Amino acid sequence: MTGKGKKPSPPGQVSKDDTDLWRQVTRDAKPLAGRTPPRDDTPKAEAPRPGTKPRTLPSMPRVAERPAPRPPELAAGALADVDKRTADRLKRGKLDIEGRLDLHGMTEEEARREVGGFLAAAQAAGKRCVLIITGKGPGREGGVLRRALPQWLNQPGNRARLIAFAPAQPRHGGHGAFYLLLKRARGT
Repeated sequence: MTGKGKKPSPPGQVSKDDTDLWRQVTRDAKPLAGRTPPRDDTPKAEAPRPGTKPRTLPSMPRVAERPAPRPPELAAGALADVDKRTADRLKRGKLDIEGRLDLHGMTEEEARREVGGFLAAAQAAGKRCVLIITGKGPGREGGVLRRALPQWLNQPGNRARLIAFAPAQPRHGGHGAFYLLLKRARGT
């Protein structure tokens, strides 16, 4: 206990005033039926010897928190976390498409931002299957947006919303579009 002009006890030590106060508070306490009162094993605080350091309790080492493990990276058409029937229906374009995002005419940065916002809104609305149209782009590898979309989908915020994605069927844009299967929003 510290009053005006009194210094607090060093960490790990109980002052004589605190011990006296505790005894005063507990002196009228009666033990519960069938229990014996605890013995007073409180060590008497001794004045430290001149030139010695007061004994303190050792501090516990800090344990660094480990970040939650990242989910495995998704690849187009890799449907490992999806049951066979749902995977087949996704690849064949048989799931109801509940939302579409067309990235034609956007810069890479605009498209990346749109994808993130679209996925967040679609999941919040309870949508399960959406279509993102990137366009085929020139050449065998496709355009900038088509090549970049899998990377964007694997970014932490977006990846947390996805179960799988697969190239679309020709009637939905073929190699210039992707079906995305979203996780259910928590609480829905």
